[in-house]
Amino acid sequence: MALINDFKILQNRCVKYYDLLNKEIPLEFPQKSIPAKARFGFYLFMLENICNIKDISEQIELITDLEFNRCLFGTGCDDWGVDAVHIDYDEKNINLFNFKYREKFSPTKAQGVNETILSAKFVNSIIHEQIEGLAGKVKSKALDVIKCLNSDQIWDFKLYVVSNEVEPVPAEHEHLGMLRDSYGLEVIPIALPYISQMMSIRPNPINAKLVLDVDALMSYEEHQLSSSKSYITRLRSSEIVRVTCNNSSIRDKYDIEDLSSLSDVKLDFGVLFDNVRGFVLRSKYNENITISLKEEPSKFFMYNNGITIVAKSIQVKPINGGKKFILELNDFQILNGGQTVRTIHNFNSEDSSVISDYLSKSEVLVRIFNTSSDEVDAVNKIAEYTNSQNAISNIDLKSLSSEQIALEQYLEDFDIIYSRKMGDIGQSDTKEYKHKIAMDKFGQVLFATQGFPEKASNEKRHIFGKYYSQIFVDNFDISAAPEIIDKYFSILREYNLMKKEGIQPLELKYYYSIYISTIRESWELRDIIIFLEGVLERYDAPSEMSIPRRMIQLKFKNFVDDNLADLEEK
Repeated sequence: MALINDFKILQNRCVKYYDLLNKEIPLEFPQKSIPAKARFGFYLFMLENICNIKDISEQIELITDLEFNRCLFGTGCDDWGVDAVHIDYDEKNINLFNFKYREKFSPTKAQGVNETILSAKFVNSIIHEQIEGLAGKVKSKALDVIKCLNSDQIWDFKLYVVSNEVEPVPAEHEHLGMLRDSYGLEVIPIALPYISQMMSIRPNPINAKLVLDVDALMSYEEHQLSSSKSYITRLRSSEIVRVTCNNSSIRDKYDIEDLSSLSDVKLDFGVLFDNVRGFVLRSKYNENITISLKEEPSKFFMYNNGITIVAKSIQVKPINGGKKFILELNDFQILNGGQTVRTIHNFNSEDSSVISDYLSKSEVLVRIFNTSSDEVDAVNKIAEYTNSQNAISNIDLKSLSSEQIALEQYLEDFDIIYSRKMGDIGQSDTKEYKHKIAMDKFGQVLFATQGFPEKASNEKRHIFGKYYSQIFVDNFDISAAPEIIDKYFSILREYNLMKKEGIQPLELKYYYSIYISTIRESWELRDIIIFLEGVLERYDAPSEMSIPRRMIQLKFKNFVDDNLADLEEK
């Protein structure tokens, strides 16, 4: 049975997340059993894939679950039915999470609505601003949410009900409807079938065949002597469903007349393995695609930016007296337009009539590039330059650059996972890795070591924009990366140990500590941390100014440098 294998694969993956957590920040009360480890790893895995946060220390900050915090830090507060809170200030999303990890697989066990109802206690306290019973991180998160809801900005309020059970609670359940009506809360159930789509592994080669009219196909070759042609064409959305479905015989059957046979096919997520976004749960853009397909299918071609496909080889044969062509795509991937493809499939699954009433009447622009296996850099550039449809971040785009891929491969030899995309857990299932560091986090750490700790946090978006060449090309020696990463995680561990002495860990403190370590190489990490705390205490700033606000000032960075210089003179 497929789902029991998915259950086991998920458990193994979550245990790897737990092991990485325990290496980065050793738990006060380590978990002994495999299911207990998997449960905590489940939190991290799901937060990474839903919130697109790859850094473990940042994921930990989101988790409010009492037992998780108690086992990690030795103490925790009543979580009031919510296990994590994530506020996306860019997209204006408030995301609450209720996790349930089942230790044993049951083919008939579905999500219970009671778990969702438990979260209503936290939501109710926020809506009515009655937070007297809340404490610690839970109270802090509640205050942040209240501040967002009371602002003039429009926020989406969501509760993700996430479990490894085989069936999600029906979205139309009356109790979920009550939460929507009472609190304006969108409830999103996620269960094992959906989670399995996130756990993509490098797929076997995917092939398909297409028949196109001669006037629907335009060829392109880089130069006259090139033996490799690429193509631009238009495809009906129903054909998009066929060539990306998980049935190989249907992908090759280009002469289907009865479209009803396509009404129940599913997307083969293997075609999206190389997609720049990884797995995207849902977005407003997806909803717009569905609306366009439903209301104006004949104009969909004009409204949509299209799809970009790369294939290891493309065979083209003329048929019907040269009036049509057969295209054979071998080992193809969709690099751009993944959301379009997913949404077309989701729309198709709504009703058996969709394929004939809507999808057969809409068309999509498709670019098909012929890329041989030795043109990896070309594939990455195609992905980077064609992905501009839905405000893809510079970080996502740069994840495809040759420098980042080289870093991933180099660090693999040092047992370090360099996470370029969501869900990265290393290239080997058997290797025991030392660290996992997200690409964006390494960019911040690297920027700090190069002399800009004050910019590493508040100018994060520019690290993969205007500062990219400076950081990763001009001033970067790849051989230094393993030592930099080892030192960063040593700093995290030292701060965690010194919490008991009243020293508060802070992201900007990590960046300043690693910066100071590049200037005072002989200093112990403990001495660096104590020195930085002293500098913070002596720095002249208004009492109401928070520590992070002080540390992002160039004036503070100069003050640190002056104090270091004074010590040298003495």
